[in-house]
Amino acid sequence: MNLSIVIPLKDEAESLPELCDWIARVTDAQQFSYEIILVDDGSTDDSWNVIQQLRAGNQNIKGIKFQRNYGKSAALNEGFKAAKGDVVITMDADLQDSPDEIPGLYNMIVSDGYDMVSGWKKVRYDNTLTKNIPSKLFNAATRKMSGIYLHDFNCGLKSYNKKVVKSIEVYGEMHRYIPVLAKWAGFRKIGEKVVEHRKRKYGVTKFGLDRFVNGFLDLATIMFVGKFGKRPMHFFGLWGTFCFLLGLFISFYLVISKLINFDYAITNRPSFYIALTVMIIGSQLFLAGFIGELISRNSPERNNYLIEDKEGLG
Repeated sequence: MNLSIVIPLKDEAESLPELCDWIARVTDAQQFSYEIILVDDGSTDDSWNVIQQLRAGNQNIKGIKFQRNYGKSAALNEGFKAAKGDVVITMDADLQDSPDEIPGLYNMIVSDGYDMVSGWKKVRYDNTLTKNIPSKLFNAATRKMSGIYLHDFNCGLKSYNKKVVKSIEVYGEMHRYIPVLAKWAGFRKIGEKVVEHRKRKYGVTKFGLDRFVNGFLDLATIMFVGKFGKRPMHFFGLWGTFCFLLGLFISFYLVISKLINFDYAITNRPSFYIALTVMIIGSQLFLAGFIGELISRNSPERNNYLIEDKEGLG
């Protein structure tokens, strides 16, 4: 199969028929063998019935229905598991991503040899104050911390070599950082393509301002896990050693001072309590490192989701 198109959605019943028809026209014109995987993330409207109706008319359309809302990362992760195409493309279901971009994104993977290509919505139709400015700050911070120079990390329109989506695990709110996840998995050829951003035709946005606060917290998490996830002792042990040695040095200083001058009590000096505190902190950091080594990335339940129904998938 040439192409898998993974589309997470929530309450997008109105846009799905037009979106799937548009995708089918583009892929048929390119003579791609393809599948469209629609992941219903706990919709409360008629989205799942629409997916079933669409599949009746086009067997290339497949569906996954979550029993409740888990979030975009969970939807993408399940879509990636199910994808069979050599190239995987993700897009949003609200018609703000244009299916006409599919051939270009596909060719950058197949012909140009990219591991992953991220869309860049250079011209946007979002609210400048609530979305565009925070997005620019968010992307600047992510570029600085990750070393990946993309303009728009959070663009839903992306293409991947199949090996990438089968090598990464998207959980929590990490869909914003899939390029970072791909880099930490060893995929270095990450490109960018300017794509069309269209005005929303149906419904309302599902994202609020809290996504930016959560986004920066997730960035700190992913940078830590990516660098120290397999070796937490390298982080906790370093700072534990530093704190313990600092406390030990202060303690030696206090003992030597006491030997020189017997007129004062060590426990009356603030430095005694500083030494005691940093030595305890150092010991705790060491303990955290050891525990981290034991449990590092060994949670089998992290990506288990309640799936109520599937269409066209085993």
